[in-house]
Amino acid sequence: MACLPTGKLYNTIMRFPIGQLEFEDFPERLREIPDAPERLFIRGRMPEKERVLLCVVGSRSATSYGRRITHKLIAGLAQYPIAIVSGLAHGIDTEAHKAALDVGLPTIAVLPSSLDEASIYPAGNSILAQNILLKGGCLLSENEAPFKAMLHSFAERNRVMAGMSKATLIIEAGERSGTLITAKLALSYNSEVLAIPHELGRPTGAGVNRLIHEGATLVRDSIDIAQSLGFKTDPSTSSGQATLPTDLTDTEAAVLEILIEPLMHDEIIESLSVATKDIHIALSSLLLRGLIIERLGKIERV
Repeated sequence: MACLPTGKLYNTIMRFPIGQLEFEDFPERLREIPDAPERLFIRGRMPEKERVLLCVVGSRSATSYGRRITHKLIAGLAQYPIAIVSGLAHGIDTEAHKAALDVGLPTIAVLPSSLDEASIYPAGNSILAQNILLKGGCLLSENEAPFKAMLHSFAERNRVMAGMSKATLIIEAGERSGTLITAKLALSYNSEVLAIPHELGRPTGAGVNRLIHEGATLVRDSIDIAQSLGFKTDPSTSSGQATLPTDLTDTEAAVLEILIEPLMHDEIIESLSVATKDIHIALSSLLLRGLIIERLGKIERV
């Protein structure tokens, strides 16, 4: 994602003034938790109340598998009235927000810092915060500006995310991951915890596999998530390819259209009447966004 000059970023975010969300306007579930925040500051606008809130969190050290599965699952949820809640952190949180934006789902970023430009944490995700606002989402914090994120404010942020959401989806988590705190909070609020199984022996999967062992709901696809959120589902509907990003280039869209089966790199080039350089650029972009993978020498959609 291209960087903007500091002044341009500042002016863009300033279009969305910081307001205060009244307690009666909190998501209903958040009002009911025993340690509900007394106040929330907001930039942007909350999703419609009819939307079900799904918290998606995971490791800051996201693997390519974690990034890919995050985009695939959220793409499969685009047909439902859902909004994605996450914490703007690097790793899985970042991918969750981006995946929601890609397929037109509203997303809420709950920050451990205040919402002023100088305090947004992490600073490296300021452009992502801007895009969330530009695409109709919002930033939330219970900290009045200026407030730099402190150690205790991450756990406080996690309780807001878990407290407002009907379910919490854990993508990746090590044995000592802060993500597990969010899972425990969700359970204490009688919210369902959903978890993606991981290959045994991978450090980034040890915590989430333990959650499954202890009773978290194992997620196989987007349909499992939708059912856990109370939606009626059609098992015949593709859960991973139901909705594509709205900002694909013509070449990226063409590549995805021909990948009805895995193809060799040269087969893709031969199948498209597009400059080889443009195909290389499209493939690189699609790989980074988790829409395709390369396996056993062939490229396939996910």
